Amino acid sequence: MSTTTSTVMTGGAVPPSATAAPRGQVTQLRVLRSEWIKMRSLRSTFYTLFAAVVALIGLGALFSTFTAGHWAHMNPHERADFEPGLTSLRGFFLAQLAVGVLGVLMISGEYATGMIRASLTAVPGRLPVLWAKAALYAVVTWVLMTAGALVAFLIGQGVMSSKHIGTSLGDPGVLRQVMGVGLYLTVVGLLGVAIGALIRNTAGGIAAVFGLLLVVPVLAEALPASWANHVNQWLPSNAGQSLISLHREAHTLAPWTGFAVFCLYAVVALAAAAVLLKRRDA
Repeated sequence: MSTTTSTVMTGGAVPPSATAAPRGQVTQLRVLRSEWIKMRSLRSTFYTLFAAVVALIGLGALFSTFTAGHWAHMNPHERADFEPGLTSLRGFFLAQLAVGVLGVLMISGEYATGMIRASLTAVPGRLPVLWAKAALYAVVTWVLMTAGALVAFLIGQGVMSSKHIGTSLGDPGVLRQVMGVGLYLTVVGLLGVAIGALIRNTAGGIAAVFGLLLVVPVLAEALPASWANHVNQWLPSNAGQSLISLHREAHTLAPWTGFAVFCLYAVVALAAAAVLLKRRDA
């Protein structure tokens, strides 16, 4: 019976089997499901993300407690620069290392074990694998880190409220700070995935992430002031962290402008990873 005849006989409705993807056909949704199984079945994923959340909340509480305890001894200059929201979110600095490392491992781990050959054989187009890894990790990171940032903020403000130096989500720019932590760490994770795909080596990828986020900004500080003022604001971590700071300093990008620059770094890195994934052998 022809397709047209069967459609007429069923009242014009196309049977579900006619629109569903044939069994065995590679689709982006099926690749996403496969990558999700890989991600949640690895213990390293749970432990690393758990460490990131603990660092985000724990260090935030620690810094808030320390600040509340020493508030009476702070000089006027320190009090003028004080940001209660940022103080409770300081843990993001350590959390970014865990997020970046796991981003690298998301793909370099498969190159280390040789599993990448099976993945790319099952998905001849290759790129759906990269997009699935990046998308899944971005969603998981954003959800967990945003929730962690909110908890860290609430705990920190609860501690500092005893000295009447806390703030609230309703104050200008504070909600941006809290949400900005989740967004910043999500892009850090995407950078990790891209660098892992580019270098295809765990040790090299981790070193590259650490260098990009931590070492390069320190080296840039050694530049002459006339150069540093123009260079530092465009560095990946400096640009991204402008979203988290409430007080904009001289020679820094505006919050959302800086975050857009940071996102551009991630997009370029992922594009380069996609090109090389198509051209290089597994």
